[in-house]
Amino acid sequence: MKKTDIAMIVLIASLSIIISFFVTKSILGDGEQKAEAVKTITPITTTVAEPNPAIFNDKAINPAVEVQVGRSGE
Repeated sequence: MKKTDIAMIVLIASLSIIISFFVTKSILGDGEQKAEAVKTITPITTTVAEPNPAIFNDKAINPAVEVQVGRSGE
């Protein structure tokens, strides 16, 4: 390789780095830290509320029991 070829490669590489720096900075911004307001949630407590008796009653059908539809004994 000639010296002019090496100089051209170095020039193109340095221009590529400079262009990519400015393009990246324009897309991503300058990276300053900004303060943001965040909503806080209520803490989890250990108390348990009573379930609704209309939904959870002792006479309800148990969905965990296997039910077979059809004639028995076959």
